[in-house]
Amino acid sequence: MPKINRPRRGSLAFSPRKRAKSPIPKYQSWPLSEGAPILQGFAGYKVGMTHVIMVDDHKSSPTEGKEIMVPVTVIEVPMMKVAAIRAYSRDTYGKHAFTELWADQLDTVLGRRITLPKDYNKEAALKKFTDALSAGLVAEIHAVTYTQPASLSGVPKKVPDLMEIKIGGADVKKIFEFAQGLLGNEVALTNVIQAGAYADITAITTGKGTNGAVKRWGISLRKRKHSVGGKERHLGTLGPWNPHHVRWQVPQIGQLGFQQRTEFNKRILKISENASEITPAGGFLHYGVLRNPYILVKGSIPGPVKRLIRIRPAIRQGEHVVKLPAIQFVSTQSKQG
Repeated sequence: MPKINRPRRGSLAFSPRKRAKSPIPKYQSWPLSEGAPILQGFAGYKVGMTHVIMVDDHKSSPTEGKEIMVPVTVIEVPMMKVAAIRAYSRDTYGKHAFTELWADQLDTVLGRRITLPKDYNKEAALKKFTDALSAGLVAEIHAVTYTQPASLSGVPKKVPDLMEIKIGGADVKKIFEFAQGLLGNEVALTNVIQAGAYADITAITTGKGTNGAVKRWGISLRKRKHSVGGKERHLGTLGPWNPHHVRWQVPQIGQLGFQQRTEFNKRILKISENASEITPAGGFLHYGVLRNPYILVKGSIPGPVKRLIRIRPAIRQGEHVVKLPAIQFVSTQSKQG
């Protein structure tokens, strides 16, 4: 008989495929920044998709210079607030949180997310921060920011989402001065990235619950003679007799979706504050009407509608050239059918 050989079904990447701990994604790496201090991230909420007509400006593309239709994802990006700045020290075991400095006035709604400090001595915290800077103990400075979902009509919650965003730059002391200017104030997406640039989009994917091996890993259905008793979707074998245990590489039933995923080098086609120009009649499906600034991202992104989306300047940009896209038309056709 001929030897039957086929590649394994499904990728073993991201294993074990468990549910994410939180609907708020986390970044472990940030872009290298050697220039002036700048906030290296932002967050928004996924609205839905539409399409635009734009001039293809990709070099050597078959349709270069011609009008093409491009699917885009709409993300609503209201202003974020900086609640605190946090200093990190670094040693042979990695980086560690060293000290932090909180703003004088914090929104009361933030108290529904964390326990706000009551007896907080800002002067003592500032002295500890400056002493650490003088001693050269501070390696990185992050901003503790939070969103303002109460200003959205499509996201039915008021409790803000809290996250850390690194402040990039070459000089730590200049970064600290920049961070002090942000403390307690609002920041916009235009302080982080501009239209035409490339960004990494991170979100928690749509959760699909427990699913079998056919849907989860893409294994083949059993043939008629091998599926007696309605077992056509079962696995053929769990492995050999020896070793006498089931290896983790064997496709089995389990969690599908609700896992953090990052899509690299997604192009920001448009950033605008006029939400009425993008909202279709009747609003977006399962979201509603936009009221805040928004961005158009080329292609699709992870996660369902209303999911928190984190945006970071691309860290694998390569030789991409930043050009302002020439958008001729944005579809506002009703999505109601």
